[in-house]
This record gives sequence, structure tokens and C-alpha cells, in this order.
Amino acid sequence: MESLVRLVVERDLLNMSQADIDALKPEDDADDPMLGSTRGALYRRSLQIVGNALVGMARLPAGKDRMSAPAVTGPFGSSSFEKRLVVFSPEPIRFGFHGPATLAGAVHCQEVVPGPINLGPLWELFPWTRPVSLRERRTTIGMGDRIGMATPGQIRAARRFDVSPVLAQQSIRELDFTGRSFSDVVADAAFLVYQEAYTSGYGADGDHLKTIPDMDRALANGMPMITLDLTEVMRPEAADWTDAEIDTAFDRLPSEFRRRVEQEYAGRSIELETARVELDAATARRCAVMYGPALAFSEEVDSHLKLRTGDAYDLEISVDETTTPTLPSHHYFIARELEVRGVTVNSLAPRFVGEFQKGIDYLGDTGEFTRQFTVHAEIARATGKYKISVHSGSDKFSVYPVVGEQTQMRLHLKTSGTSWLESLRTIAQADPDTYRLIHQRAFDYFPDALKAYHITADTDSIVPLADQRDEALPAYLDDPNCRQLLHVSYGGLLRDPEVRRRYFAALHEHEGRHVANVRGHMVRHLEQLGAPRR
Repeated sequence: MESLVRLVVERDLLNMSQADIDALKPEDDADDPMLGSTRGALYRRSLQIVGNALVGMARLPAGKDRMSAPAVTGPFGSSSFEKRLVVFSPEPIRFGFHGPATLAGAVHCQEVVPGPINLGPLWELFPWTRPVSLRERRTTIGMGDRIGMATPGQIRAARRFDVSPVLAQQSIRELDFTGRSFSDVVADAAFLVYQEAYTSGYGADGDHLKTIPDMDRALANGMPMITLDLTEVMRPEAADWTDAEIDTAFDRLPSEFRRRVEQEYAGRSIELETARVELDAATARRCAVMYGPALAFSEEVDSHLKLRTGDAYDLEISVDETTTPTLPSHHYFIARELEVRGVTVNSLAPRFVGEFQKGIDYLGDTGEFTRQFTVHAEIARATGKYKISVHSGSDKFSVYPVVGEQTQMRLHLKTSGTSWLESLRTIAQADPDTYRLIHQRAFDYFPDALKAYHITADTDSIVPLADQRDEALPAYLDDPNCRQLLHVSYGGLLRDPEVRRRYFAALHEHEGRHVANVRGHMVRHLEQLGAPRR
């Protein structure tokens, strides 16, 4: 910290205007983002003048003489480096941050550990660091960050395109696997949004939530987007029932709903831009049985979100967690019913034809996908103009042009684990010994991971690690089978004490390379989608 105080005094930073400070900031992502030395450096883009104080993010060496105790190994600290928000002022500091303050000569300084306890003061000082509803944004990209360190690279990609990122995105399953909480996820994103001075607005998504109490946890921690997973209230098994079984179940549904199904859906033909969707009486009844309770729950959730947020929320409806693709007639029924019920749908995720597996390209007939996806996009435009949402959407490069074109970029794309894989690419490039440890341990954790994720990786085909020289290790991140092995084994790896310590130490040591890898990979996603550049 002493080195930073000297830097502030020698550069006369406390006497600069914000315009003078902004002139110090990098104009391009390739420029050196740091101001200082290995004894302590400020992230130039983060520097802000508040009254007569200077606030910024700093990178500091870990050590016993530091003002704050070293963080638990994670996104803001390792055995070698710690990242802190720092404040310098000629007067006592009263911003409300929790963290030790001291007087160094004539300069009051405070070192603040990024985390949930300091979110309130951060949001009060810099409101643009708080997640917001992105309902009115045309193109939103759920980038997600399992480790709390990918956000800078994701922001640097998003800045280049006319898109809005959802930077804090996590499901209950991911929280359980990583040992994080919603508050951790939001805090990690917010402090890195501050570091990158990203003022354009970002989202935070409580992903694949199934219960109102879980949604309330996400809302309470500043997540304005809720992805409602209807898996447990849908009846997908009814797709295979006989007409007689459907009729029996249909007769048990609420009478008003049955009447509307018979009058407004049975026998209806819907003309779209290039296609026609037919809903005969049997299909309408089947849809009612399969989705009726789920639609009623969607209406309940929407009313709850309105009450809790004052209408500042993004509701995504997910019906993709099934084994059977969503038929166009079923998509139309779902979308039309949500509209009739007054549900404020920001985005809707059908189950598309083919396989959208984790971390690899689309598996299936791209021609058939194009034909069916075109109809899904036309239904969305005809019934409420919500965004089509593509789940497990990372790395689906072979269908991105179709997705971007057919949705006209009115789209939500969910990614998450692909940024985790870029962190492993970084380690393979820069710390071969640590990558070898991670790669070997992934095989140990893979069987348990398969209980939670559906993938078809052939791990026997992965080239044995002992056969590869260090310079060949990054190629493992281009092998679909190895990508899936590493993608789904993250929970066990991040809970492994030795892996965790060495993993975060390597990422802090090679932060610049990690940011560049994430940025480049996300830029490729956005380019292939056809997102317009800013």
C-alpha cells in the first residue's frame, strides 16, 4: 500500500480532475491497463474522482505487512496477489466501505476487500455498477462467470458490439458446485464492472430457478433477471400418451382454461411469414395437459416479480430441459397463453432440434435446425416480440449465423462454461504443470459430474497426457471430448484444495493473458452471430 501512496503523491493524482484522470486510461484493450509496479499498481480504467478522493482498483502483492488480511484463495486473492478497491483522500474517508483506513503522511487511505459486505457503498457511489433490467435491450448475452474472474474479458468483448451482457449468471446447481452464493456472484461481477468502468448497464440472472423462495434469494441479492425453469411443473411425458389418456387428464383441468383451449386453439391455423402452424383439437388438448399447470405457475411467478421489483425485472421462461424438441404448435400455444395471461415475458427458451451440449458445437442436421428455428423465430415475432433464448449456447458456431439472422438479433444467448474453459486454456499456455494436475483430476471428478450434465463425450479417445509435450497442452482445449470432460468437472476441481490453490494462483499470475483469451473467445461468438459492431 505504501507504494501506491507514493504513486498517488508523485503523480499528483489527488489534484487532478476527472478529465485528467481519464487521459491516463488506456484507449485500447491491448494497451497496458496498469499504473504502477509489481509492488502495487492501479487499474487505470478504474480510476474515479469522487469529491476530493481518488477511488480505484489495485493489484497488490500478498504479504503480512498488508493492511487487510489475505483473501481466501479465489477471484480477488491468491498466495501471491490480492486485488482491492482503494481510496485516497486528503481528508478522512467516509464512504461507508468496510476495511482498514490509515494515514500515510498527508494522505488518508483505505483498502477495501471486494465482496458482498461492500456492495452497498459501491452501488451508492457508482450506480452503474448495479445490475439492471435489460428488458428493453434487443440483444442480450448471458456470459456467466463460474470463477468471478472472467468479467473483464467479457466486458472487453461486449464493448465492441451492440449487445448487452448478463455478467452475473448462475444456477443453484452451479452455486452448489462452486461453493458460491448469489451475493458472491453479484459482488464479483460488480467490482469487476467497476474495474473496467463499464457504464452501459449489465444484467444478473438467477438461472434455472424452480421455486419462488429461490427466486426471492436471487432478487434479494440484486439479480433482476429470473430464468424460470418449468421442468418440474410441465408434463412432458404426456407427449406419448394416447388420445384417451389426454382426454381424461384434460377433463381435470380448470373449466375456464378448458373452455379457452377449445374455443381459441382447437382447429386453429396460424399463418406466419414463411410457414403455417396447425393446431387441431387433439394437439390443443395435449398442449393444455402438458403445459397448463406450468403456465399457471408462470403467471404466479410473474405477479410475484412485479410485486417484489416494481416491474424492474426480466423474466425468462425455460421449457428446454426436456428430451423432446418443442414442436412449433406447442411453442405457439405456450407463447399465446403467456400473452393471454398477461405474463411479461422477456425471453423464452424452447427445446430445439438437435443437441446443444456443453462447450462444443451443435450436434445434428443443420439444415433441419435451420428449417425449424426459422419457424420458432417467426412465432416469437407473431406472439409478443419476446426474445428467443438459446440455452447451452456457447460454441455453437455452425448455427450462429442462422440464429442471428432469423431472430434479427432479438435474442438472448446463454453461455457460461465456455469462459471457464478459457481459463484452463490460459493455464495450459502459461503453467503446464498446473494444467496437467487439473487435467488428471478431471477424470476423477467426471463420473459424479455426469449425474448432473447430459453430454456424450468419448473420454477414452482423449490423447493420454503423458504423450504430450508442454507446448501441445493448449490443443486439449480444442478437442470436443476433452472440452466436455473439463467443462462439467468444474465442481470437483474447484472444491479440490490443491487444484483450487494452484488454479487461482496461476490466473492471478497470468491475468492479462486470461483476460485476452476470454475476450477473444467471446468476440468470436458475437462475430459469428452477426452482432453489429459499435
